[in-house]
Formats: sequence, structure tokens, C-alpha cells
Amino acid sequence: MTQLRPDLTELRTAADAPGPDFVEADLRSVERELEAFLAAREHEAEPYGEEYVRLWLAVGESARGGKRLRPRLVLSAFHGLSGGHGTADAATRRAAVQTALAFELLHSAFLLHDDVIDGDTVRRGRPNVAGEFSADALFRGAGFSRARLWGESAAILAGDLLLHAAAQRVARLTVPEATRSRLLDLIDRAVFVTAAGELADVGLATGMSASALPDVLSMTADKTAEYSVSGPLAAGALLAGADDAVAELLARYGRLVGVAFQLGDDLLGVYGDESVTGKSAVGDLQQGKETTLIAFARGTSHWADIEPLFGRTDLSAADTARLAEALEGCGARDFAERLLADHVDAAIDALDSPLLPSALADTLTRVALGCVGRAA
Repeated sequence: MTQLRPDLTELRTAADAPGPDFVEADLRSVERELEAFLAAREHEAEPYGEEYVRLWLAVGESARGGKRLRPRLVLSAFHGLSGGHGTADAATRRAAVQTALAFELLHSAFLLHDDVIDGDTVRRGRPNVAGEFSADALFRGAGFSRARLWGESAAILAGDLLLHAAAQRVARLTVPEATRSRLLDLIDRAVFVTAAGELADVGLATGMSASALPDVLSMTADKTAEYSVSGPLAAGALLAGADDAVAELLARYGRLVGVAFQLGDDLLGVYGDESVTGKSAVGDLQQGKETTLIAFARGTSHWADIEPLFGRTDLSAADTARLAEALEGCGARDFAERLLADHVDAAIDALDSPLLPSALADTLTRVALGCVGRAA
């Protein structure tokens, strides 16, 4: 089995980051801006009824927590390519903070929609928007179908609202028109490509799309890489005034790390500790998610034993354990872990360029290594 390395939080030190004091200070600004946005929306919702206020309160709960990976990448690229010593002018730095917040809002929106698509009612160890509204409806006497409709409708609307808010943040930036237009293009591409990946994911799970390993890997890259890594890095680089060669280098790195991140997520979805990850260790198997683990297993002699249990909504704990053991026994777990490590190594190799300041390359190396650690 591939040896997994420590998590990003254990590897990252302030001394290694590009302009660490400035990145951390701006991340705190992102948090303040997020809280101010949520508070304003809760207040503005009051004339439209108690349920709408509750929706925004639930959105606030869903948006809090998390690792803020995407804002950190925006700000790391921005400060790292601006000199790393707070040399950027104040107006551009404020624009970087707002852009970092936009990508976090985008992330929160995608999580809300993804939970509806997957039928999940828990996120980060607590009820998500769909789960909270569904549970409340059941408590008030609604039947299961009506409660589910109420919860899923709330989550879809919440996600739509956050998608709009992300674009609005960028549209209102006080930056040159050409820069603002290119940033909006990055947001648009993030939404466009992620939706393609999400549709492909559902197509794989429902049998509407081909399920060969290349198809699964392509879906994985589209669903995660663009909005989680490539887009945030490109936005930070653009605000720092970096040229196209740097953007292309970061895009390659971002796609590799995005795939690695999703591979780690797939492994956590079967072998992770729910009490630590907040992610169900049975959901992917119950929903019939076509992950790299499954794509590999389909080509082995073990598939005949795996297929009868895979995608069953009534999986017991014993069934789940049997599936996990079968996926390990057929080599799927080892394959996914090796593939993850290969993508991390390739991403780190992509950073070996005179185009990148060494401090930024060090930080991005740690981000890549964190994809390995999170699957431990």
C-alpha cells in the first residue's frame, strides 16, 4: 500500500509561505467579509418572511468552517507573484480579498448543489441546508416526500443565491475593466467546467455515460480542478500582473492537484474515519458513484463479488466493510493511492520552473502534498 504523508496543516509553516503575514491577514479579511455578507443577507431577508431568514441562517452555517483552500490559493498566488512582501497597492490587495471570497462563495454553492444531487443531508458532521429543512418539515408533520422537496428546494435556491453573489463580488471590483472582465471569465469557466464534471459524474452513476477509467479521470478533473485550484491560482496571478506563461504553468499544476484532491476524496469516501472527515464512509458505495476505485475494480475478477452490493441503498455496516475489503483485495485501493501519488509528484515537478518564485513553489508543493495526507 502506498505510504501516505502528513496532512497539509502539519507540513505548512509560516516561514515557508509567500508573504505569510499578508496571506494570513487577508484570509482574516475574507472571513470578516463573509460574515458581513451573511449578516447583511439575513437582515435583508426579514421582509420576505421567517423561512427566508432561516434559509440565510442555514446558508451561514454551511459556509462556516472549512479549510478555505480556494481563498488561500488566490491570496498565495497574488502575494507570491507580487513580490511576497506586501508590495501590492492597497486597492489591488482589496480586490484580491474580494476575489478570494468569490471563490469561497462558489465553493459553498457547489457543495449545496452537490449534496442535493447525491441525496446527502449531512456535511462536515452536521445537517446541511437540505437536511436541516427536511428535518424541520418532518418535525412539523410533513410526509417524507414533502419534507425532502422542502429541503432540496431550499438547498438549490441557496446554491443559486451564492453563485450569483460570487459573480457579483467580482463584477463590482475596482480594477481596470480588462482585469475585471478576465476575472469574470475565470468565474464563468469555473462554473461551466464544474457543471460539465458534475453532469458526467451523474451520468456515470446512472449508467448514462461510459465508465472506463479515462472517462472517470476526465470527470474527476472537470468536477474539482478548475474551480478548486486552477481558477483561484489564475485569479491571484492575474491580479498580480503575471504573464501567460505563468498562468499556463499554474493551470497544469492545478489540473494535476485537482485530480489528486478528488482521488483523495474518493478514498476517504470508502476508507475515511467519519468522525474525522465529516464525510460518510458509505454514501459513495450506496449511491453507486463511479470513482477510480470502482473503474479499476470493474476490470478485475473480483467485480462479480462487488457488483451485487455496489449501489444498494440498504447497505449494512457489514456489507460496507465487505465492499471496502473487496476493493482493497482486488488492488483498487492501491491503484488509486498510487495514482494520487503520481499526480502529486507530477504537480510538484510542474513547479520546477524559473517562472515561479521559490517561496510560492514551496507553498504549492505543500498544497500538493496535502492531497496525499488527507487520504490517510
